[in-house]
Amino acid sequence: MDFTPIFSLRVVDIIDILLFAILLYEIYNLVKGTAAIRIFIGIIAVYIVWKVVSALHMQLMAEILGQFISVGVIALIVVFQPEIRQLLLMVGNTRIIRKRTRRFMFWKFEVENPVNLYIDQIVKACKKMADTRTGAIIVITRENELKSYIETGHPVDAKVSEALLETIFFKNSPLHDGAVVIIGDKIRAARCILPVSTREGIPQNYGLRHRAAVGITERSDAVAVIVSEERGEISYCMDSTMQWNVTPSELNDFLEKTFNPA
Repeated sequence: MDFTPIFSLRVVDIIDILLFAILLYEIYNLVKGTAAIRIFIGIIAVYIVWKVVSALHMQLMAEILGQFISVGVIALIVVFQPEIRQLLLMVGNTRIIRKRTRRFMFWKFEVENPVNLYIDQIVKACKKMADTRTGAIIVITRENELKSYIETGHPVDAKVSEALLETIFFKNSPLHDGAVVIIGDKIRAARCILPVSTREGIPQNYGLRHRAAVGITERSDAVAVIVSEERGEISYCMDSTMQWNVTPSELNDFLEKTFNPA
């Protein structure tokens, strides 16, 4: 009796699956922590539903979803333009393997030691800048490292300190105009250009710093801390929600809860 296998799995098929899994992981790695992650998950969900209805021969649903997916490819290129750019830059980076710092499935690549955010230094700097009415915007990353925005600024790569933050935002400093981006315990860049929100509800008497804080938190999971030059007030923004005129103690409690929940 001749038994025909239901399917045959070749070495090439295994390599194909692994490469697809790596590509999918890297794409997720780029969009996590941003608003694009919801679009990414939604596209995967629509694709899975399309495959299911096609397998069940539901012709009407399969036709509608098929047209949506075919036309959606063009929309994806527009929506994910920054992420596609980062992916291409990553592929062309010869240091990608040596720079690996994340876990993939059962393999653990080189991982940097976890670092703590210097919350007290940030709070002290914001208090002093508020007292002297020195305008500032400090962006603290979480999952998304905001590489595309860091590239618009001046590299600093120095430990977070009260004195350094005050020096950067001193009105005669060449780096004071723009945002500081903090990753872990380091200031990665200063004078960074952030997207400005066009949403309604932001008071007209608040300027570009507050709109930029809303803009960056609309597009990522970062936290933005703002010191108003006109009013000497401290505010913070997360998930595009602004908390106005907070005290240094309230800012400290918020940062502790967000970055050191334990």
